[in-house]
Amino acid sequence: MITPIVHGLFPTPVMFGEMGRAYTKEELAFFKQQQSKTVKNNGNVNTADNYILNQPELVDIKKILDVYVNEFYFNILCVKDKVKPYITQSWINYTKPGEFHHRHAHPNSMVSGVLYLDSDIDKDKIMFYSSDAYKRIKPDIATWNLYNSESWWFPVGTGALVMFPSELQHMVEQKQGKNLRTSLSFNTFIRGDIGVNGELTELRL
Repeated sequence: MITPIVHGLFPTPVMFGEMGRAYTKEELAFFKQQQSKTVKNNGNVNTADNYILNQPELVDIKKILDVYVNEFYFNILCVKDKVKPYITQSWINYTKPGEFHHRHAHPNSMVSGVLYLDSDIDKDKIMFYSSDAYKRIKPDIATWNLYNSESWWFPVGTGALVMFPSELQHMVEQKQGKNLRTSLSFNTFIRGDIGVNGELTELRL
């Protein structure tokens, strides 16, 4: 029998990166300080300040994230360089043992990211869901893989960064372990001109 060749068409890019350094004492103190300035979310809490990366204490972290944002847009999505991606809203999530973060996506954003400030790689993970999860015909599956799965998860540790298209649904299951799972989430958009003037698709942002 000839061995078949399978091509994965139209994959969803999920990019992983790393801070590349430990968090400073000043940054750790800032993360802890923000715990007293939170609002209730669906399953956990997040900071009332939802432009947290504009704070001077996080200026160096924002520079690192900006590098990854450009990597995603220009080297993965391969957008033309007449646009400039930038971080819009950003906030810190705090998830105690037994809490969770509901299933959701990020409207009004093109690419979203999560930077893990305190995460146990043996206990903490991020779960993603297929946008095409409904199946009219659904046979039993013997072995799950990237072609037949409706959801997929990745372990995440302190210093890890995950970036993905903002419409990709994701969640945090009930928190296991003893640490306070702490992550910094952010959305992005672009400035500049997209489309083609002569084709009547031009949009100036």
